[in-house]
Amino acid sequence: MALHFELVTPEKLLFSEEVHMVVVPGTEGDFGVLEGHAPVMSVIRTGELTVYSGPNTISQRIHVEGGFAEVNSKGLTVLAEAAHEAA
Repeated sequence: MALHFELVTPEKLLFSEEVHMVVVPGTEGDFGVLEGHAPVMSVIRTGELTVYSGPNTISQRIHVEGGFAEVNSKGLTVLAEAAHEAA
């Protein structure tokens, strides 16, 4: 099973893909989201989203600057104030 993940900034949709897992920098600490995760909404802090294409395979690291993350039955949506691929 795969998690549908979307990353959106005020300018555009940056990422929309099926992934294994995403680790999100929440204000209360980092949290991982897999398919079937309970619904949750969280404020995110400036930090790094880590996208996994498989259980042990990091496919992307994306630097985000504030925003919100929402997990629902459709997947994970991150609304970031700004985002770019991490170095």
